[in-house]
Parts: sequence; C-alpha cells; structure tokens
Amino acid sequence: MTSPTSPHRPGAGPLPVIAPQGEFDYGSRPSLEEQIDTAVNEHGGLILDAGGITFIDSTVLTLILMTHQRTHLRIANLPSRLTQVFGVYGIDHILNIYPTVDAAQAA
Repeated sequence: MTSPTSPHRPGAGPLPVIAPQGEFDYGSRPSLEEQIDTAVNEHGGLILDAGGITFIDSTVLTLILMTHQRTHLRIANLPSRLTQVFGVYGIDHILNIYPTVDAAQAA
C-alpha cells in the first residue's frame, strides 16, 4: 500500500464510501464515474468498497487509476478476481488497498 502524493481534501472527516455492485464496463462506467466525481468534488476523496464488483474492463480499470492520480482513493474489500487483475498489471503496489472498509477509514 502506498499513499497518494498529497491530494486536496476540502472537507475534514471520514471519506465517503461508495459500494458499486455487479459488472462494470464501458457501458456502465458513466454511472460509476458520476458517483466517484460527486464524492471527490464534495469530500476530496473516497473509499471504493469493491466487495460487490464481479467484473471490470479496461475502461473501469483506467477510471480507477485516474481517480487514484487525482484524489485520495482507498479501495476496500477487493475480491480475489480483481486482486488477480490488479496483480497482473502491477497496480496493486500503487493503489491504496485495504482488507475492509473499517481499515480504509482508519488509515
């Protein structure tokens, strides 16, 4: 786990949690991106509870990486399938990944 380079967090307090469910690809990316943008604009970061995500394609992987670069992103409950994908691309070493939402909030 690494920390972001000092993202701007306009509000103090805990990061909001979004918990998308299901498969996310090019067609469903806009709804996820809207949730992310809202959290970032209002709170300067977010926790992505990935426990309910069953599939992501490269467009959503890119969205996650872009979000990590621009704000304070913590990822919690990463399913084993996504852990494998993140490991294959080596991004598991640059993203802030936590075993639970509570651990992500406490970080």
